[in-house]
Amino acid sequence: MDAARSLARVAALVAAVLGAAGLAGWISGIDVLRRAPGGGSTMVANTAGGLLALGVSLFLLARARITPWVNTAARAAAALAALIGGLTVVEYTTGLALGIDELLFRDDTARVPLEMPGRMAPNTAAALLIGGVAALCASVPRLPAWGSQIPGLAVLALGMLRLYGFAYAVPELERFGAYRGMALYTGLALVLLGIAAFLARPDRGPAGLLMNAGTTGALGRRLFGTVLVVPPLLGWLVLAGDDAGLFGPRLGTALLVCGHVVVFTIIIFATLGVGRRIEVAHARAEWQVRQNELVQAFMDHTPAVVFIKDLDGRFLAVNTTFEKSLGLPREEVLGRRDRDVMPPDLARRARTADDALLAQGQPVQREERLPLPGGPRDVLTSLFPLFTASGSPYAICGVVTDVTEQVAAQRELRRANQRFLALLESAPDAMLITDGSGTVVMANAQVRRLFGRAPESLVGTPVIDLVPEPRRRRHSALLRAYFRQAEPKPVVLDQGLYGLHGNGDEFPAEVSVSSLQTEEATLVFLSVRDITGRRQAEAERAERYEVHRRIAYTLQHSLMGEPPRLPGLPSAHRYLASIRDPGVGGDWFDIIPLGRNRTGLFIGDVMGRGLEAAAVMGQMRAASHALARTDIPPGRLMAGLDAFVGDLADQLVTCAYVVVDQDSHEVTLCSAGHLPVIALPPDGPARRLRAPVGVPLGVNDSRWDAVPFRQTSLPLPPGSTLALYTDGLVERPGSDIEEQIDTLARSLEVALSGRPTDRESLDQAAEWLVKTLIPDTAAHDDDVTLLLVGLPGTDGAHPRA
Repeated sequence: MDAARSLARVAALVAAVLGAAGLAGWISGIDVLRRAPGGGSTMVANTAGGLLALGVSLFLLARARITPWVNTAARAAAALAALIGGLTVVEYTTGLALGIDELLFRDDTARVPLEMPGRMAPNTAAALLIGGVAALCASVPRLPAWGSQIPGLAVLALGMLRLYGFAYAVPELERFGAYRGMALYTGLALVLLGIAAFLARPDRGPAGLLMNAGTTGALGRRLFGTVLVVPPLLGWLVLAGDDAGLFGPRLGTALLVCGHVVVFTIIIFATLGVGRRIEVAHARAEWQVRQNELVQAFMDHTPAVVFIKDLDGRFLAVNTTFEKSLGLPREEVLGRRDRDVMPPDLARRARTADDALLAQGQPVQREERLPLPGGPRDVLTSLFPLFTASGSPYAICGVVTDVTEQVAAQRELRRANQRFLALLESAPDAMLITDGSGTVVMANAQVRRLFGRAPESLVGTPVIDLVPEPRRRRHSALLRAYFRQAEPKPVVLDQGLYGLHGNGDEFPAEVSVSSLQTEEATLVFLSVRDITGRRQAEAERAERYEVHRRIAYTLQHSLMGEPPRLPGLPSAHRYLASIRDPGVGGDWFDIIPLGRNRTGLFIGDVMGRGLEAAAVMGQMRAASHALARTDIPPGRLMAGLDAFVGDLADQLVTCAYVVVDQDSHEVTLCSAGHLPVIALPPDGPARRLRAPVGVPLGVNDSRWDAVPFRQTSLPLPPGSTLALYTDGLVERPGSDIEEQIDTLARSLEVALSGRPTDRESLDQAAEWLVKTLIPDTAAHDDDVTLLLVGLPGTDGAHPRA
């Protein structure tokens, strides 16, 4: 489809060039641009204009992606071409002179009595009218594709008639009666426009049938090419032989018919061969479908879970039992991998089993317990590979039989016998079981390691004896409070709890408490763990975090740098890093002296957080600073930065570049998806600088037409103040960012009201703006950058009304 659209665009472009050349011929008086040598009639100015308009329209419509403004331009050009052709048709049918024939140029090329000066040929007018209608239909996606493709074929036919008349020296195909004939250039352009109109929407309608990638499309293109080439070629050969005196008209006609019979006989047999191959392939597919249906029916009537997967783990077939076990319909399973349809743990186990089977190359059978969505089940799994005729595996078949009922009794018996042993002796922590009064009734072997006492020596003693003496009162109160709960729930406590080692030393402890209500009494389970190492690790981790935070803070300030303090151009800035990545982020700003009382101001935001965003920010700041120092226009600077970001993997950057000219009192601004710059004049309210906003850097794709970055120049009164900022200052969850920007503008007015725009005032204003828009900076989760720059007044001072 892309090739068809490219062909349509090339054809439309060449036709538009022919129309433009005709207009150039009328303007310059070069006759060869209006009339082909030996081509007969001259292309009139109205024809050239109509061909140019129709070519431009179809060139725009043949794009893969059409924006609204492109579609509007294409419709306007198509309507112009249809209007020119339609008015000329009205002149021919009514005999009226509407005054359009010599509207552009006076015509002195009329050669027959009924040839009106400046009026295009009747067949040309009809072709322009039909072509304009075809382009208008193509611009409306809701209309069927044949609405533009059939008229396109009609335009192609009218152009081909003119070319056939020239090739066969038949003037009757050039003109209707004594009216003006169609120019040879016009016929060629109409052929190209017909092709462009037919292929403008190549995925639908008749063009979709011809251009599809299947066998029928290939066959259709061969037949269509043969029809366009062979009959005209045979006709030309017969006429050439007749003109050379090799044979007469009757023999020539016989040879023409014979040639057609031979060619189309060859085409018929070639088509039959293709059709036969299609029939054989279709029969094989039907046989395979029947076989698959039989296999699927067998699988669906099997009570076990049955599935077939390819070597990459994609499901090729499953039965109804499989669907029920996972609770997913078959359509959501086929073609997807284990991890896409199974719980993560089950998917990992399934993939591990498949890899083991492929490595072994032999069928395997094992009994296991699977965590299925409907609950864990005991299953007997049989896996075996499926081999090709050459002996290499191409799929894995699995049969999973539910044996839960057979092993349930044995498993329950083992669980009952091992419950307490697994709970007490296998636990890594010291386990104590007490009655409702806090007396130990059972302990595991780990109490010896933790408390230095034998488990049997603790039975019958209060559990509070294992707590240091000064802390027993608090621990007893906590234990009694737990006992008083109507329905005590498991709880883990690790704050302020201590145990007593055998040597008399105390240690911080984590205690997990839970209860079990039996028929005889309430049992309380205490799991005690020494967390001395955890406390030390937490302290070390806090210390490392502080070191890392200081390193990150130093790195951020090193990458961002300190902007220069320019005489006569005071500035102030604020930077706050996100609490998620303390000290580092992707925001940056820059003040760049350009000479001749011109200064560049830059503000940018790299999408993302942390060290990666900070690293990209450092590159962007260096690149933008270097490009700005070359004093290139902002638009070209943005294009260069866009190419730079395009070389970085998966990066997106918004930024704005402002060039301040203190002599001309104007600023030049270019924005790449960034928030608007706010200007506060000395005698008026703060306002946004209205400028075109381009796409963020990194969006443009070098393989396609890039969206240009446009710059604009705006006057700015002396003594104004500029505010540049990133979205972290104004973006809040649940709030309108436009309202936040308005709040920033009003706050800037309040902060600088009645104050000079010197550095101290700007610094105080920046501090006040950040506190106003971000009340809780300690909990802010995005980078914040603010830059305030004051422009000098006409006398070099910094007044503020």
